[in-house]
Amino acid sequence: MNQEPLWSIFINASLVNNFVLAYFLGICPFLGVSSKLDTAARMGGAVTFVMFVSSICAFGIQLLLVAIDAPYLKLISFIAVIASTVQLVEMFIKKFSPALFRALGIFLPLITTNCAILGLALFQTNKGYGFLQCIVYALGAGAGFTLALVLIAGLREKLELAEVPEVTRGTALALMLAGLLSVSFMGFGGLGG
Repeated sequence: MNQEPLWSIFINASLVNNFVLAYFLGICPFLGVSSKLDTAARMGGAVTFVMFVSSICAFGIQLLLVAIDAPYLKLISFIAVIASTVQLVEMFIKKFSPALFRALGIFLPLITTNCAILGLALFQTNKGYGFLQCIVYALGAGAGFTLALVLIAGLREKLELAEVPEVTRGTALALMLAGLLSVSFMGFGGLGG
């Protein structure tokens, strides 16, 4: 079992090795849902919840697959758990917040194919984390994902009010902002042990 302290796992997952800004995982919702701050924060919450549940399930699945000597089923098992969790979240949001369901649109079911969630499950099992470490890793990764979404959404909302040359409006500006955020997060490289 990995002996890394919990605070270090959280800092590494959220800032140093941010899934979006360092590993470039989960770019679809990062660019697609980040035009409004409110929608970005809620999408970050949904992804964090899915990461949390998927992390717990991935830990259990890993133990089971090692016990029955079938590690080759890891990937397909993780995908099935992630898809099921996303369906649960989608039904919950549709029932309790139809406005958010419409605002997230196609990006809500696309959480299923969000490589950040699958990456979380694979990374935590490869690092040999214990149960509590998996939970902290998932919460740190979710916090980092939400932070990246909220940062880019805030910047994009501010830039809607600014005079921006026509050639850099829209996707070009979003990609430039993403690149600058990614470079700025490289400054956290010394944190976390």
